[in-house]
This record gives sequence, C-alpha cells and structure tokens, in this order.
Amino acid sequence: MTLGGHMGHIERPRRIVQTGGPSQANPLAGPRQAPAPVGPRRRELYQARSEPLREAVTRLDAGLDEQAQRQLAEWIGEEYRTSYGGIPLGFVARCYLGPPYVDHVLNIFGVILRHFSPGETMPEPFAQARMLARSGGYAYIEVYDGGLILPVLEDGTVVRP
Repeated sequence: MTLGGHMGHIERPRRIVQTGGPSQANPLAGPRQAPAPVGPRRRELYQARSEPLREAVTRLDAGLDEQAQRQLAEWIGEEYRTSYGGIPLGFVARCYLGPPYVDHVLNIFGVILRHFSPGETMPEPFAQARMLARSGGYAYIEVYDGGLILPVLEDGTVVRP
C-alpha cells in the first residue's frame, strides 16, 4: 500500500489491435482465430425497417384468420432474415383494443398474439420491452434471443441500445 491508503497502479495486459494487413501482424500473437458468431448480423440489424415490413407487423394484430396470419408471419420472418440478418423472437407493442389491454406480444414463429392488461406479468424476454411499448413512442419493439431489444420508431428508424 502507498501512503494515502490507496493501492498503486496495476498495469493490465493490453489487447493488440491490428490496423494493417498481414505484413504488420504481430508474430507473437499466434494464428488468428475467426470471431465466434454472435446472433444477428449487427450492421444490417440497425438499418431502418421498410414501410411494407412495419405494416405487416402491425397487421398481425388485425384479426386475420389463422392461415392469413401464418402466411404474413412467414413473410415477415423471411424479410427479417434476408434484409436485416436476424429474426426476432417476437414483438411487443402498445395495444389499441382499449381497456383492459395496454400492450401485446406478437410471436412470428407460432403466430401467437397475446394481449396483456396492466396487472398481468409479461413473460421473459418480452417483459424487458414492456415499458418501451407503453411509452407510446415506438411502432413496436423487437425482442431477440440473448436479450437484445430494438425499439422501432413509426418511420422505421431502429433505436440502438
């Protein structure tokens, strides 16, 4: 310990960041490993959502028959996979049915739509997005495996965490 009761500075190992090509690689670092895949591709995931996609997500709650709902859910899933690099587990959105419902969960895999009243507990991982949905500031909130939550504005802009 040093005089003031504080421990001295401890130097921690530093990460080597390579800025050049193979000619500037660190010979002591060993073979380079590819990073492990991490859920959805991040760059595509933050692109604005198209108008047809936003309309399709809101139509899932429009009282469609089961076959139409399933076809719409398949289209939404394919659109997310090809355009945005990942498919959400589902969506949380403000509910406009009126009392007693305040919000709902849309799950595109099983095309499950469930409305929640203020006193009901929403299941995880959707519960984390509930307050965002209730704020009324977003068209819907995308919920991904691993806890990623992406609010989508009315104009399609994705709000980064």
